[in-house]
Amino acid sequence: MSKKLPHRQLATFMQIPLISRIPWDRVNWTTSIFLAVINTLALTAVPLYIWHYGLDWFQAGLFFFFYMATGFSITLGYHRLFSHLSFKAKSPVKMATLLFGACAFENSALDWCSDHRKHHKHVDHDDDPYDISKGFLWAHIGWLLFKLGPEEPMDNVNDLRRDPLVMWQHRWCIPIAIFLGFGLPVLLGFLWSGAVGALGGFLLAGVLRVFAVQHSTFFINSMCHSVGTRPYSTRCSARDSAVMALFTFGEGYHNYHHEFQHDYRNGVKRSNFDPTKWSIWTLEKLGLVSDLRRVPDEKILLAEMQETKRRATLNTDQHASISAVLGQQMHDLFHQLSDRLSANYAAIEKAMAEKVEVSRHVMENCRRETREFAALLSDLERRLPLTA
Repeated sequence: MSKKLPHRQLATFMQIPLISRIPWDRVNWTTSIFLAVINTLALTAVPLYIWHYGLDWFQAGLFFFFYMATGFSITLGYHRLFSHLSFKAKSPVKMATLLFGACAFENSALDWCSDHRKHHKHVDHDDDPYDISKGFLWAHIGWLLFKLGPEEPMDNVNDLRRDPLVMWQHRWCIPIAIFLGFGLPVLLGFLWSGAVGALGGFLLAGVLRVFAVQHSTFFINSMCHSVGTRPYSTRCSARDSAVMALFTFGEGYHNYHHEFQHDYRNGVKRSNFDPTKWSIWTLEKLGLVSDLRRVPDEKILLAEMQETKRRATLNTDQHASISAVLGQQMHDLFHQLSDRLSANYAAIEKAMAEKVEVSRHVMENCRRETREFAALLSDLERRLPLTA
């Protein structure tokens, strides 16, 4: 653990220009230059191109095709298939996700999965590659720009090393990314409308698409560890964000994912927007994937109930505050729902231990009462200074 600088030394340190405080010897120059170029072009050259040449349906369609192909290859392929082994896939699916996953310029599947598995194993600690406790910007992009320690051996992806397709992509990742991620949009744009179309293909389906996909991924590491709800567990900083799910093909339900990382679903509720989950389900119906891993509904509900019970653990003064400020009726309702939650939890836990199937009606009842109590707790937390 680093020691804090004395006030005088800290003041002197803060007077040093920011550029002089950058650890230049630890900069990952290749990645930093690439990200600087992509971000600069996306924010300057892309708007200038659209201003001068406009945007036709072909260029827009090309952007969305590559955005979706690349994005799904990261969420469905790199993340749920290769990192977490949430299902098994046949060669066409694996090949497609490896090819278009490379186009995200987020490294090979082998490298990506190694970092991601470290993240899950060491979340919120120093060995977490994108540790949110080091700050929002570090988790978002800083960890890519700087390497603070020596390169660690990738000894957590030995299972993937036995996959010839994964290893082929690992060897040829950069050429694949350049050819498919930039070369193909340029070629298609040129065939559509000559040199102007080629430039548009490069800037829109190439540069802007890489920018959009990368920052969507980065925001899972930063935003979904900073803002949102934690209905399943508070053991780590991961949070559910329905807003982020819209931009990341369902990856925004990050609190659930960290609690049940091997489930092929991130958005486990029917109302959750998780097109990656729907795509995997569809591929199963087509016979292209199999062995989808699902966490039992009872186990998910127990986690939700356990977290609600934790939030409901109030001290004597907090109980008195409910009665004094909101009245005895609210206090009685609190106790009534708390007792029901404890009884439901014990009943489902016993059923699981005895391997007795819980009826759908009982499950729905328990889920409804749990969420009713959780809503009451949220209301109390807004109106009173309650902390579990």
